[in-house]
Amino acid sequence: MPVITLTTDFGLSDHFVGTMKGVIAGIAPKANVIDICHLVKPHNIAEGAFVLSQAYRYFPRGTIHVAVVDPGVGTRRRPILVQAEGQYFIGPDNGIFSFLDRPKVRVLENPAYFLREQSTTFHGRDIFAPCAAHLAAGVKPKSFGPVITDPVVIDLLPRQDGPKRWTGLVLKADHFGNLITNLPSRLGRPKSLKIGSHTITRTATTYENGAEPFLIAGSSGYFEISLSQASAEAALGCGAGTPLKLTLW
Repeated sequence: MPVITLTTDFGLSDHFVGTMKGVIAGIAPKANVIDICHLVKPHNIAEGAFVLSQAYRYFPRGTIHVAVVDPGVGTRRRPILVQAEGQYFIGPDNGIFSFLDRPKVRVLENPAYFLREQSTTFHGRDIFAPCAAHLAAGVKPKSFGPVITDPVVIDLLPRQDGPKRWTGLVLKADHFGNLITNLPSRLGRPKSLKIGSHTITRTATTYENGAEPFLIAGSSGYFEISLSQASAEAALGCGAGTPLKLTLW
């Protein structure tokens, strides 16, 4: 069975996610639809990109990933289909697929694979879900539209300020309040991390590390700011987008 995943900022209290699944079921009833996350912070494209980047590699080749964090819905931003790393990605051309290496990008412009009527506010239902379903049902990528070479890319990488200094930001506050940064843990051994008005000098290898905030190399491959059995997000008053200054030993 073809696999289709869904990543959105739609939340769980409205009809949006269920409606997209209904559209997919009507076109590709044998598709296996899997939810990755629907609680991305509203309009936070960088967080949506991070969430999908952490999940997609664990799915089989040929999986179709639909990602809809789309504050520009209904504007001139393009709907796209991306082929990369043996998988497919469908969503808005706003940088949500910036993490992909050497992508082949097509514009979704063939109305034969859209719903008959399209709103200006719900392309997840009217364009992205039906295109994903048609792709799962066997339609070839070239049928959806031409290749483009100028997709929107957002810079999610940290900046090196010196031999032992890096500037980064918080990508996401997870369900536990851990602040996941864009600073790869392979950079080296942290000496200090400046976030807001706080300077963190403690490090740990597990989340059971006492009552003060600390740095830990998380499963994502990035440094996280954590607090044992408590929320670092709440304790520090910081969240996604907060700038960081890292100093290494």
